[in-house]
Amino acid sequence: MSLGQLQVMSAIEQCRSAALGGHVERCEDCGHSRIAYNSCRNRHCPKCQGAAAQDWLAAREADLLPVGYFHVVFTLPAEISPIAYQNKAVVYDLLFRTAAETLLTIAADPKHLGARIGATAVLHSWGSTMTHHPHVHMIVPGGGISLDGTRWVRCKPGFLLPVQVLSRLFRRLFLTALADAHAAGRLAFFGEIDGLRRRKAFDAYLAPLKRKNWFVYTKPPFAGPEAVLAYLARYTHRVAISNSRLVALDERGVTFHYKDYRRNGPARYGKMTLSADEFIRRFLLHVLPKGFHRIRHYGLLARASCKANIARAKELIADPMPTAEPTAAHGTADPHTTDHRPPCPCCGGRMIIVEVFARGGSPRGPPSSSAGIRI
Repeated sequence: MSLGQLQVMSAIEQCRSAALGGHVERCEDCGHSRIAYNSCRNRHCPKCQGAAAQDWLAAREADLLPVGYFHVVFTLPAEISPIAYQNKAVVYDLLFRTAAETLLTIAADPKHLGARIGATAVLHSWGSTMTHHPHVHMIVPGGGISLDGTRWVRCKPGFLLPVQVLSRLFRRLFLTALADAHAAGRLAFFGEIDGLRRRKAFDAYLAPLKRKNWFVYTKPPFAGPEAVLAYLARYTHRVAISNSRLVALDERGVTFHYKDYRRNGPARYGKMTLSADEFIRRFLLHVLPKGFHRIRHYGLLARASCKANIARAKELIADPMPTAEPTAAHGTADPHTTDHRPPCPCCGGRMIIVEVFARGGSPRGPPSSSAGIRI
C-alpha cells in the first residue's frame, strides 16, 4: 500500500466520528439540539462528496448553453490497465489530453463539424465491480463556434461526430504519447510487467493494440440542460462505490449491487460478495495521485477563457444572457444556498452552530437525547 492509500483509509475510518471533532447544532425555532461530527473531506470518501458536488454544479449552471448535449466515453483497452495502475499520474494525464485532442481535432475538421467545441471531462478508473477500468466521460455541447468566429455551427440532430474516426485518432494519439513517455523514462514497471521496461519488449506489447478497435462511445443527446446537470451530479464526484450499493457485511465478506453492462434485462443487475480484504484492495485501486485533477475542461470550456467563450456562444445562438446576481456570477453565492446542514428533524427549522469542539474532544454537555447523531 502507498502512503496515499493509507491516508485515504485513515480518513474514511475517522470520517464523522469524534476523532475529527465536531459541533453542536440547535434549531432556531424549537430549540432541538444535536451533535454533528466533522467529515474528513477526502475526495475518495463516499460520505463527503454530496456537498462538494452541489457546490460544483451551482458554479457550472451558468456555463450551460441552450443546445443539446452529448455524452462521449473514451476507454483504454484492458492491456493498458496494468501500465496505467503503476503510472497513474502519467497515463491518466495522457488519457485526458489525447481524448480531448481527438474530440477537438475531429470537430474542427471541415469534413465533420468545422467548429471549435468545448467539453467537460471526468475521469473514472473503475468498473461496476471496482476492477481497474480507466475511462473518461465527456459532456459536449451539440455544436461549436465556427472557425472564423462569426456563427454557431449546430451538429446534425442526434449525431455529434463519427465514433470510428474518433476511435482511430484516439488510438494513434495515445499510443504515440505512451511510447514517447516510455522513451523519456517517465514510466515505471514492477511485478508481472517488469519486462516492459525494455524498449523492444514494450514496443512488441503495444503492437497488437495498433490493430485493435478502441472503445469510443457517444450516447444520444440529453433531454435538456436540467438533464445535463442531473447527469453531472451523478458522475463528477462519484467514487469507486457508493454507500447505497452496499448490501451486507458478514462473515462471508462485503455484499454489494453491481451492473453487468454486457447483458440486458434483469440479468444485467446482480449482487457480488467479496472478502473484506479483497473489497478494500479493489477500493484502493482507485486512489488518485495527490493533486491530480479528475475534472477538466477543454476547448470553449477551458477555464482561462470560458466566460468569454460562453458569452460569445450565447450571443451567436441568440440566447439572452442570464440575469444572475453579481455575487453568484463570481462564485460567492448566498451562504444560505451553500448550507448543507440537514433541517431540524422535529420542526424542519434551520439549525445553527452553538458550540464547536476539537479533534478527540466532546461537547461540554450532551445537548439532548439524540446526541451523537452523525449527519
